[in-house]
Amino acid sequence: MKKIIIGMFLFIASVQLSQAQANLPNSATTNTTKEEQEIIGISKIKWQWMSDKNVESLSGLFDEKAVFVHMGGSWGKTQELNVIKSGGIWYKKAEIYSAAVNFIGNAAILLNDIDLLAVVGGNEVVNPFMVTEVYVKVDGKWKMGSLTFSRLLRPVKMNNSK
Repeated sequence: MKKIIIGMFLFIASVQLSQAQANLPNSATTNTTKEEQEIIGISKIKWQWMSDKNVESLSGLFDEKAVFVHMGGSWGKTQELNVIKSGGIWYKKAEIYSAAVNFIGNAAILLNDIDLLAVVGGNEVVNPFMVTEVYVKVDGKWKMGSLTFSRLLRPVKMNNSK
């Protein structure tokens, strides 16, 4: 009986946690400022450049000191661009479900709830992620300072049919 009660408690707690992860700060609001729209727009074009393996455009967006955190490790700008160019990770499609931007000084922190369809090591995979993107305004231009993938416990929402 004790095992059943503990099991039910853990099940309920895990369902609540998985639901909580998808809620972003400010995601309930539909009005976004011009600055927030600008950051969200930069992020969207970045996903397209990553899908297209457009390392030239990405190189201009990524700051020289940028860091990239993946499930398998972390590295800097040069290695990220090499991974994209070589196809070590091919970001085929990012399905974005919600995005929220917070500003702190000259920094913008963007949270994206996404499903990412990618080819990693020759295998096509889909993972649900909360992606944290940090942008810093340098000489009037937004540069990416950090990109972090945090895997979510929620199920994949993306319809992956070809």
